[in-house]
Order: sequence, then structure tokens, then C-alpha cells
Amino acid sequence: MKYLLLTLISAMLLSVSWPTYGVPFFIFFALVPLLMMEHGISKFSSYNRKSWMVFGLSYLCFVIWNIVTTGWLYGSKNPDGSHSMMAVVFPVLVNSFLYSLVFQCYHWYKNAQGTYWGLGFLIAIWMSFEKFHLNWELTWPWLNLGNVFSDYPKLIQWYDTLGATGGSFWILLINVLIFYTLRTWEAGRKRKDLIRNVAIVGTLIILPMIISLIKYNNFDEKPSGQVNVLMLQPDLDPYAEKYSKDSLTIENDLLTLAENNSKGKIDYYIAPETALPGRGSISETAFEKSILLNNVKGFLSKHPGSVFATGISSHRFYKNKENLPKEAYQLNPELWVESYNTAIQVAPQQKVQVYHKGKLVPGVEIFPYMTVLKPLLGDAMLNLGGTVASLGIDKERMAFSNPYNKGRMAPIICYESIYGEFTTDYVKKGANFFGIMTNDSWWGVTEGHKQLLSYAKLRAIENRREIARAANSGISAHINAKGEVVADTFYGDQTTLFAKVNLYETMTFYTRAGDLLSRFSFFALGFLLFYFLIEKFRSKIKKA
Repeated sequence: MKYLLLTLISAMLLSVSWPTYGVPFFIFFALVPLLMMEHGISKFSSYNRKSWMVFGLSYLCFVIWNIVTTGWLYGSKNPDGSHSMMAVVFPVLVNSFLYSLVFQCYHWYKNAQGTYWGLGFLIAIWMSFEKFHLNWELTWPWLNLGNVFSDYPKLIQWYDTLGATGGSFWILLINVLIFYTLRTWEAGRKRKDLIRNVAIVGTLIILPMIISLIKYNNFDEKPSGQVNVLMLQPDLDPYAEKYSKDSLTIENDLLTLAENNSKGKIDYYIAPETALPGRGSISETAFEKSILLNNVKGFLSKHPGSVFATGISSHRFYKNKENLPKEAYQLNPELWVESYNTAIQVAPQQKVQVYHKGKLVPGVEIFPYMTVLKPLLGDAMLNLGGTVASLGIDKERMAFSNPYNKGRMAPIICYESIYGEFTTDYVKKGANFFGIMTNDSWWGVTEGHKQLLSYAKLRAIENRREIARAANSGISAHINAKGEVVADTFYGDQTTLFAKVNLYETMTFYTRAGDLLSRFSFFALGFLLFYFLIEKFRSKIKKA
């Protein structure tokens, strides 16, 4: 019962720390009860299968954490309109299993090498896992620990140096040191050691926050310019209205919304992810002939000096089997098609600028490891509301240049805004502000759309770029380079948001270096594993 209680305390502390409803300071000791549970079972219990007990209890902890923080995934719906159980069950069970596997590896290593080596191993393997979780095809970094302070930008201004992954390292280090302090107190009851360790922990918690507040109050980056942006929020039902309305009607409503709210000079109109065409998609080989895009150009002709950026669904046909991209799927014996979640920028007398979403949502926009899993699963994922194909992607980021001003917009599409180092590539391509195009309407009025907005603040701080965020149903927002929401909209409103967005050119240390601590953790993990193997080899030699 004692070990179950410790597990449930960790689950509760992890859960109540999370944005956008929690208090993040609990995260500094959220893992401590779990570490106490593992230590108690390993050292003092009489269980026959201790490893199984540790794994089972840690899995319970992580399942509760995942359900509380991402249970809003249940808001997504199947084609028949019912709520999709698999949309929440699969991510919760698999993600919890992966975290439990990480914790189990710590348990094995600690038992083999001792508590203090084990604690170093925990930090290294957890950091390495988070980095891995940012890059494989089942990527789901929603619960990376560094995200937890996204609603408290004043306290994490130092993320412009080490990023959100630096935040994960900070949190893990504090948890490990608190557990270490408890263990040394239990072992020796020496007040001097306790006072010293508490002072170290307190300093490591408070010092980064003090540095952050200093950086916040002394932020004086000079913008290279400013652009007037109108973010469009059409509030189009993504399950019914989007696919039942005629494409021209959808576009007319969008352009009417823009026209009715065009007061003064507008440099950028930004519409949400896949705002056009509604049902179907637009052929990329016929952009210049597209009625929808020519209507946008007609709208812009009445607003000289303006450009229109929007998300669209697009496709490209292929007739030559030899040059097919791997994401293309066959329509008939002589024709293949590759589909995309696309951002475009339209300007009169200019070629349409195009970017294809590079980070796809697993199970919805990408069939993970399709060559391996599709023969095994067949159409099972489709029947569960997923996909049996994958969208095409761009392997490199880009910035949309503006022919009328200094603006160079990063066309960030929805899910991409969760990824720190990935987003820095837009800045390296010259982006001086971020335009996030998103559709957060899939989950209804839940924490999902709030958390996705909150995570965008991290990208603003990491790169010191302002953000103009256009969301289909909300929340559309203007976020400054310090990660503060300057202005936003209500979820569910059909509205617009005007913002004067500052343009910045300087690259931060994080923009240049990326997830430095994650890469260091990979090396540390390799060293610890190599050291373990050397010790095992030496032990065998001594016995021989």
C-alpha cells in the first residue's frame, strides 16, 4: 500500500503541474515519490518479482499523468460522428509504456551500478528519450518536461539559450537532487549535509528564475521593422461544415471576413491551416489556373501592398512510376498522387510560395513506419479513424519573402509549433517573424487548443521572434518575443485579430546551437552504458 500511495502522489504531482490548468512548481519534486517507490521496492521489499512491481507501478503513474493531461484527445471524432476512443487510448497506453520503459532502464542500471550512478543514468536516458520522441515517426512530445512552464514566460527567458529541452534537464536535475537529499538524510541524519543540500537545491531552482527575470526586464532587442497583420478566424466546423460546404462559398466567407475587418494598411492576411479549399484539394501544377487562388489575387488587387498567407490541402500527380516519392499512392494503373498539408503565400504578379508541413500527426497525417506496419495492420487504422497513407513533406524549412516590405514569415503549420530545434530552421532560413496556421477545432472546448497555444510561447522565447497565430476556431493570438500573449481571441468566435508585429533579425544561442543538452545526454548515456560493460568485463576477469 505504501508503494502504491507513493506512485499515486507522483501521478498527481505530474498532472497538477501541467499547463494550462496547473501549477508548474510541483514538477520540481513530482518524480521524487516515484524514485522513493523504486528504491523501497529494490532495497527493502520482499517481493519475488521486484522489476515487474516497479514497472507496473510506474506504468500506473504515467497512465494517470497521460490521461489527465491529454485525455482531451477523446474530443476528436470518428467519421460517423462518435468520439474516437482510439484517438486517446493508443497515445495514452503507448506513451505511458515508453515512459515506464525509460524508468525501468533506470531501475536495472541503478541496481547494477548503485544509486548515484543510477540517478545520473536517469537524467541521461530521460533526456535522450525526449529527444528521440521529437524525431521518430510516432513522435508525441506533448509531455516533454520543459513544456511545463509555458504559461510562465517571465520565469523561462533563459530558454533563448538552452531551449525547452534545457528546461527538462533543469527539472530532472532538481528531482534527482531532492531524492539524493532525502536519501543522504535517511542514511546519516547529518544536519550539516541536509542544510548544504537544501541550499544547493534552492539555489538551482531560484537562480535560473532570477536570471530569467533580469533578461525579461532588460530585453531591448531593436526590431528591424514592423508589419501589420490581420489574422483570420473563420470558425469552420472541421467535421461537417468544412466538407459539406462548396469550396467557393468557404472562400467567399473567408475573404468577406477579411474585407469587413480591413481597417487601414494590412501587410499580411493570415488564414488558418487547410482553410482552403474545404472538400478536396488544389493541384500544385495548376496554381496559376486555380479559381480559388485567382480569387485571392483579385481580393489583393483591392488591397495594394498586401500578401495573403493561408493553409491549403494540395496534391501533385505523377505518371512515371520510377520517380515516385515514397508517400505517393496509386489512383489507377497509370496515375499516382501525393497529398500535402500546405502553407502558401499569394501576392499579385508573384509566383505562389509553397511550403509542405514537415512534422505530421501520427495516425492522422502519417502512417508510422508504413512499410513495416501496413502489411500487418491493413486497413485497421482507417477503421479506427486514422489513415492508411502518409502526406508528403518538405525536408527543409523555408521563409516566405515579402515583395513589399522586410517581412519574412515562417509558415509554421499547427503541430510543428511543438518542436523547438525543428522551428529554429525557419529562422536559419531568414524568418524574422512566425506565422502559425493551425486548426485546433478537432477536440472541441478542451485543454488541447489551449496547450498548443501555450507551447507556442516557448518558440517565441527560444528564437526571440514574434508570432501571429491564426486558428480556425481560436485561439488566434499575437505573441511577443518575450513569450507574452499581447492579444488573443475567444475560442469559437468567427472573428479577426489585428496585430502590429515586430520583425527581429538576431539569432539566439538556442537558434544556433539547438538542443545542446540533449546531444550531451546522448554522449553521457553512451558513456554510462560503456562504463557498465567495462565493469562487468572486469568483474568476470577477476572471477576467472
